[in-house]
Amino acid sequence: MSDKTYNVLFLCTGNSARSILAECALNRLGHGRFRAYSAGSFPKGEVHPFALDLLRRQDYSTDGLRSKSWDEFAAPGAPALDFVFTVCDNAANEVCPIWPGQPMTAHWGLPDPAAAQGNEAERRLAFADTLRMLNNRIGAFVNLPIRSLDKLSLQQHLHDIGRDPSASA
Repeated sequence: MSDKTYNVLFLCTGNSARSILAECALNRLGHGRFRAYSAGSFPKGEVHPFALDLLRRQDYSTDGLRSKSWDEFAAPGAPALDFVFTVCDNAANEVCPIWPGQPMTAHWGLPDPAAAQGNEAERRLAFADTLRMLNNRIGAFVNLPIRSLDKLSLQQHLHDIGRDPSASA
């Protein structure tokens, strides 16, 4: 069995909340078998404070987190990507860079917690719900028998994770 570490990029438009949460979740749940990154098509330039606070309260490492452009991952010297997941509908509809190596892609759209309305507690709850949904989807992903699936079957599983209501509930 190979000791390959899979590189995974999570994309969102602003790279301030959903993709950042996904990066942290996969780096924890992947147990070293996956290395997660995040980026945005139009990065906000900072990680949302509610996202950082939630991650810290749940003992996720936030070292090195920053809002960055997806261009960094299409440039020479960038990590070779195995998987690219969009986590917002805007990024899924944008023309993405050409990723070297043709990684597998899927759309795992989620509501934007940064756009949540209400009082502070309700807005913070939106971030917690997003992290919970991402943990469900990422948990399903890391438990796929990646090495034993053919490419077409693996692609179908990736799409199913993004559409499965139980992975979001």
